[in-house]
Amino acid sequence: MTKKLYISTYGCQMNVYDSARMADILSPLGYSLTNQPNGADMAILNTCHIREKASEKTFSELGRLRNMRKAKEEKDQGGMIIAVAGCVAQAEGAEIMKRAPYVDMVFGPQSYHKLPEMMAEATRGAGQILDTDFPIEPKFDYLPDEAIDTNLSAFLTVQEGCDKFCAFCVVPYTRGAEFSRPVASIVAEAKRMIAGGTREITLLGQNVNAYHGEGPNGRAYSLAELIEELAEIDGLQRLRYTTSHPLEMTEDLCKTHRDVDILMPYLHLPVQAGADRILEAMNRRHTGAQYRTIIEKLRNYRPDLALSGDFIVGFPGETDAEFEDTMQLVRDVNYAQAYSFKYSPRPGTPAAALEGQMIPEEVKSERLARLQALLNEQQLSFNRTFEGKEIDVLLEREGKKEGQLIGRSPYMQSVFVQSPPHRIGRIATVVVEEGNANSLRGKLKTGSTASAA
Repeated sequence: MTKKLYISTYGCQMNVYDSARMADILSPLGYSLTNQPNGADMAILNTCHIREKASEKTFSELGRLRNMRKAKEEKDQGGMIIAVAGCVAQAEGAEIMKRAPYVDMVFGPQSYHKLPEMMAEATRGAGQILDTDFPIEPKFDYLPDEAIDTNLSAFLTVQEGCDKFCAFCVVPYTRGAEFSRPVASIVAEAKRMIAGGTREITLLGQNVNAYHGEGPNGRAYSLAELIEELAEIDGLQRLRYTTSHPLEMTEDLCKTHRDVDILMPYLHLPVQAGADRILEAMNRRHTGAQYRTIIEKLRNYRPDLALSGDFIVGFPGETDAEFEDTMQLVRDVNYAQAYSFKYSPRPGTPAAALEGQMIPEEVKSERLARLQALLNEQQLSFNRTFEGKEIDVLLEREGKKEGQLIGRSPYMQSVFVQSPPHRIGRIATVVVEEGNANSLRGKLKTGSTASAA
């Protein structure tokens, strides 16, 4: 009998990838995905520890799941296995089990390949199961070859963990040290994705441009070499990678943006702040000037490259002048898109012990509002530069309006066009009519022939 599996995914794209692989693992055990937790036979919260109050949100969601399980049992409809996965599970597994004794399983992002074993223990009545170890064997060796679902645009994890230890970040403590998958494993998974209909692959890693997996000749490959290897696969039409660290933007990787046609002209390269003293306190290990030099080099190789970034305002001790340094860096770089947040301390991170924690909330809010206003202005300006121009769009799904399709440009913009649904899966030439704050609107070029999926 088919059992219903509900997975709620928080945070980064790697969690999206991990959730998909959990579904793959549980499929042979009779579980199929459902979008609703009500009535589910198993519910997994795949958590993220980056955002503020992540733990509180997890416990709030767990309370709702407990009530749903109780209602299901009262109606004699069976039970619900409740599990917590991801980075909150890794960081606070014991606390979760203490505060929420009704939770059946807690496991970290390096342990979910052992789900069948954990499920067997749970059904034997072994009590609460906690697995937050960093195993010696890489989990990728134990994941199923075939995915139960593929998308036109898909994520592929090639690297996990981080050795950079930015002062504000919990990732090194929840995902562990940097690990890179072998080239052969990545190529094999990419080929399976493409055979299943995927046309665009985004290579994932907490620090993806530090990739150093074993190549076919036994030596370590760089991310640039991996990209070149993947670009040779028939049927792959687009490649991206995220998230990168400025320290790892090597010369060969910069050159791939010029030399590899299917590598899209869009790069997410976080800087976090513009003031050198704050960057040093963050342990970023680069200056604002060095970041600008990297951007200049990238744009020399690929003049149409669009940049995205991350910013933290109100880091401990940040002065008004240092915040203005961040504003100036944003003006200098000119971002197509960016993410910005107010600093909040993460327990156990070095930044949480720094002096100057108590920057008033109203000051942080005012700085964030000013920064976001500038970033939004840049994003709108970037989108409007496409008006009247032609761009290639991967048509991915139907829109809310009748006869509307939504696709993705090479620069990660959502693009809305009028088109019959049979064009989904194709790359079509679109004439942009309007650039909006968060998307483009256009029409298919008359007489153009979209490339088939």
